Parts: sequence; structure tokens; C-alpha cells
Amino acid sequence: MKKLLITGISGGQGRLLAKRALGRWQITGVDRVAWEGAPEEISVHTLDLRKRGFENIFRTERPDAVVHLAFVRHFRTDPRVRHEVNVEGTQRLLDNCARYGVRQVVVLSSSYVYGAEADNPRYIREDHALNVSRTSPDMRDLAEVEGLVNTFLWRYPSIATSILRPVNTLGYYVHSAIGTYLKLDRVPTVAGFDPMMQFIHEEDVSEAIVLTLEHELRGVYNVVGPGAVPLKTAIAAIGKRRFSIPEPLAHTVIGQLFRFGIYQFPPDTIGFIKYPCTICGERFREATGFTPLFSLEDIFASVSR
Repeated sequence: MKKLLITGISGGQGRLLAKRALGRWQITGVDRVAWEGAPEEISVHTLDLRKRGFENIFRTERPDAVVHLAFVRHFRTDPRVRHEVNVEGTQRLLDNCARYGVRQVVVLSSSYVYGAEADNPRYIREDHALNVSRTSPDMRDLAEVEGLVNTFLWRYPSIATSILRPVNTLGYYVHSAIGTYLKLDRVPTVAGFDPMMQFIHEEDVSEAIVLTLEHELRGVYNVVGPGAVPLKTAIAAIGKRRFSIPEPLAHTVIGQLFRFGIYQFPPDTIGFIKYPCTICGERFREATGFTPLFSLEDIFASVSR
């Protein structure tokens, strides 16, 4: 049985993926946080990717494939630490993959790399410019990570390297910033704006990763869920109330909400609740036959009160 190393295995998406792949792969995981109650068949190492001991996992386990999920995606974390884990940690992982003969690498990115702009195409394809660094500097780590992985992809063509860009992921186990936003008692929106938004269930993301491994994909792929709905419709479907902030005040108000820990997105990401960032998943669907199993109703029910 081939060996699979999952970084960030103790997180919600990591656990779901490990259980989904169990039986098809011999699984090893690494995470800064222990996975209490992990299945006996899964070997979990509690370790920071930035530590020297991380290389020993490659030396002893000799994985055939690596799925990289170990990212800090919450904006409450010190920006310096977030950069170290996300960017420097990814570079260290890629170096070890090349050094120890890994045959396949899958990196879970995000559709946020495209940025949210008023003139975004209706459905963005994989060759669209990555504007997140310009429009939302607090999210530039996403683009930096993808830059490293793309360089690795071309430098080591013998390694099947792929980047997945899923849309907003929701579910019971995955704790995302968008999930925290939609679970607020009163969800802030910008008056006069109601962007179309796409969502995907956490289990469908795990399925997409497994399909990527099975098909040994190379390159960049958007991963979409069952459809798109206006933001206000999503808020109502989850059973939450919203309050609209006049646009001239939105940046200041959201900045204060973020400062006091009420709102999880910094003010420079306000574009994502103003402008659409909808993507086209045709390339991934054609490569793998992927079809999401969970409907929008299922997705919203998984996080509704």
C-alpha cells in the first residue's frame, strides 16, 4: 500500500481526509496539535513544520505522496507567525519532498487567491491573475505559497504536483473564517452590495483531494460546489440575521469589530463581502469526473443553529 503524509492532519479537514483515504493508503500525519483518539492505523506526529525534526518524518516514513493542509488561515494569528508557517513551512516541505523522493504533492489553496474586485469575470478560470496581494494584503500568504508551489512544479516535472483552489468551505468539522463570519449572531454586510458566493461541503473537499491523488493530477484546479447564491440568501438560509453598514462607514466599522474580536476578517478583506469571486470548476470536473454530493441546503444545514 502506498504511503500518504498529511500535514495539518489534526484539523477538521485533515481528519476528514485521513478517514476518507484510510484503507487506500498507509497514512502518516503531522500537526502542531495532537489528534486525540486518532484511528490506530494512522501514525500521527505532533510536530511543527518549522522544526528540524520535520525532516526526520520524511527520512523514516518515506511517503509516496504528500497532501499539504498545514496552514494558518485565521487572521488573529501574529502575521509573522502566519508567514513563517504558511510560506516558510511550505518551502521546507517542498524541499523535503524533492530530497526524499516523494512522487506526488497536493496543496490545498483557496479561491480567495483571485481577490474580490468589482470587475471580476462571472466565472474565473485557473489562468486568471492572482490579485489577492493587491486587494487584500493580509491574505498575500496565499499567493506567496502558490508561487512557491508553481516554481516547484516546473522545477521537478517528475513529481505530480497540484494546487487545488476550493470555494468557501463549510461543515461541522472545518473551522474557517467564512464559517465564523456566517455564524455570528448578527452578520455584517455592506449596504447596496449582495455578491454571489459559492460554497462547498467539507466532505466534498476531501473527495476532491482523494480524486486528485488517484488521478495523479498536475497543475492548478478550481474546485466548486453545487452552485452560487447571493450572500444575503446564504445568511438567511443559515438562520442568521444581518445588519447593513453604509459603505462610507464600512471599513471603519469592520476595523473596530475586528479589533474587538467580533469579526474575523481584517478591514482590507472587505471586498469579499462586496464583490463576487465566483470560479469555474470545469477543468477539475473534466479531469476527475468530480460532482459534489452535498447540496447547498446540506451545506447550510451543517452550520445552521
